[in-house]
Amino acid sequence: MPIDPVTSVGAGSSIGELGSQVGGAEGSGTTGGFGDMLADKIQSLEAMQQDASQKALALATGQIDDVSSVVMAVERASLSIQLASQIRNRGVEAYQEIWRLQV
Repeated sequence: MPIDPVTSVGAGSSIGELGSQVGGAEGSGTTGGFGDMLADKIQSLEAMQQDASQKALALATGQIDDVSSVVMAVERASLSIQLASQIRNRGVEAYQEIWRLQV
């Protein structure tokens, strides 16, 4: 079951809003920042999950005969989710460590 990053960000937020929040202050005039890159990667992750889901459904309904392509798509999506989860965990750990520093 694919995760919808739009609903996991928060009610009323969109991926574009997430990018502008992470990328810096609004109206700063910068383009192509970290937030934009993060939003693009989240969207590509969602697309990868949807592709895997569609291929699995097509295999189940008999529209696709190539099992290996479906397994590859599902594994690719699974590994991408694991990577995104680890990156998030490391980011949270780094944030918590910064707040523990003595100034």
